[in-house]
Amino acid sequence: MIQRHLSGGTIQVDERDGLMRARGVSYGMAARFESPQPARPWPGVRDATQPGAACPQRPSRLGFVTGTVVAGLSTSEDCLVLTVTAPAQAGRLPVMVWFHGGAYVSGSGESPKYDAAALVREGDVVVVSVSYRLGVFGYVTPGGEDNLGLRDQILALRWVRDNIAAFGGDPANVTAFGQSAGGDSVMKLMLCEEAAGLFHRAILQSAPLELNEGRDRMAQAMRAAMGTALASVEPDEATHAQLLDAQLAAIQAAQGFGLLGALAFAPQLGRGPLPAVGDLPDRIAEAAGRIELLIGYTRDDGAPFAAMDRRVAVLDRVPAVARLVTRAAAPALTRRIFGGPAERLAKVWRKHGGAVGAYRFDWKPEQAPLGACHCMELPLLFESSEAWSDAPMLGPDRAIDAQLAREMRVRWTQFAHRGVESLPAASMRFG
Repeated sequence: MIQRHLSGGTIQVDERDGLMRARGVSYGMAARFESPQPARPWPGVRDATQPGAACPQRPSRLGFVTGTVVAGLSTSEDCLVLTVTAPAQAGRLPVMVWFHGGAYVSGSGESPKYDAAALVREGDVVVVSVSYRLGVFGYVTPGGEDNLGLRDQILALRWVRDNIAAFGGDPANVTAFGQSAGGDSVMKLMLCEEAAGLFHRAILQSAPLELNEGRDRMAQAMRAAMGTALASVEPDEATHAQLLDAQLAAIQAAQGFGLLGALAFAPQLGRGPLPAVGDLPDRIAEAAGRIELLIGYTRDDGAPFAAMDRRVAVLDRVPAVARLVTRAAAPALTRRIFGGPAERLAKVWRKHGGAVGAYRFDWKPEQAPLGACHCMELPLLFESSEAWSDAPMLGPDRAIDAQLAREMRVRWTQFAHRGVESLPAASMRFG
């Protein structure tokens, strides 16, 4: 065990196999439905060898794809924590800050599925995995507060700026990367004035970037549904179970708003710290001038969402037919939600003189039930055969292409080192 001195005090971290890990490190604190504040200084030495808590949450709707993401983690509203993984003898290395997905309602950066050991060893980087408030605790809250989970993420980036040198990381070379809602988070962070200068490169993986129009009206319906579900219970006094029941009622109310309902708790434009819709063009142009971008999606990104469609669910009694319908619907959903928006953003980035690279991830195991679906690249990026052994998307053999996994990690970490100039082509294919 070794110690590291941070802005708030000293922590004891784990060092083994050439890596240093600081787990469950508190970067902030927040009362329920209030903006986060930096963590209070502490006396003595705080243990940072065990994972921190995940935000209270309902089971993930994508469990049938990824397996359980938060297995073994406790849950608490005191969930503004992060984990740092670094070489034991690091010095001024690029920093990669990971924002997990989960539709803004599930997941945790503390999950074993996001073990960054392979990225760190092979890429000579420092990786920070961030947890933040989710769902009713962080976004469309009962009282109408602003995007608290996004404010949590900004506070985490400030923590990185102020403390990452203690782990051998370079605060002047930070790449923010995320998948699904995590990728959408990175995009939203690029639009926030409060996050300017806190990261310098960005990787957006399968980010649903254009699900914004009509969100304010949907949020009103969601808050009304939450109010009904909570009845006479004050949100500040409700139990976690009561708030999660209210969250479920809000999600059900959101289903009448089409594709928006699939990402019901996403951040709302026009609410702090995000700009208004009318300011987006200027904010995107400004971001393109200072942030290098790598953006992409998986070939069958839309397959799980096609399978979850209520019209497909009624066919589950005839699995062969359900598979055919899913396969037919997946390309259009992939294009609408992931591929089209990624390609349009890359085009806008170039238009404003920004440096940008693109990719598509095509690989899948031979018997993968949903093809190269949403989340399929994650077991390769965060290679841990044990953590991903329960992921149904990998098929019965749970096979991972080790060579392709190494190639992907090289591309991601070299981008963190040198940006777009490190990429072998402006547009890449994996698999």
